[in-house]
Amino acid sequence: MHELAITESILRIAKSEAEKHNASRVLSIKLKVGELSGVVPTLIQEYFNIASNETLVEGAKLIIDRIPITIKCLNCGYEGGMDKMKRKCPECNSYDIKILTGREFYVESLEVE
Repeated sequence: MHELAITESILRIAKSEAEKHNASRVLSIKLKVGELSGVVPTLIQEYFNIASNETLVEGAKLIIDRIPITIKCLNCGYEGGMDKMKRKCPECNSYDIKILTGREFYVESLEVE
């Protein structure tokens, strides 16, 4: 259910930025969503379609780019992807890892007119 609050925040950001630039409407919003962020993109899209009604964001395209998980293994030095469900180094099976990417969630850009 936190996707509703997240979607409302996205809409606030979009409206605020559009108003700052004297835009009459928002055409698109580009989001970056990490695989480990806990955000469900399909729910964001559903809530966005409903919550944007009768606002200057209505009809805007929501573009969601996924950020894959990348890690650094502190045991063997491996840097690269990791299976989200295993949470260990795919090379040496160590759990002594540092997550480099995959937790992000942010509005990357807006297109307005």
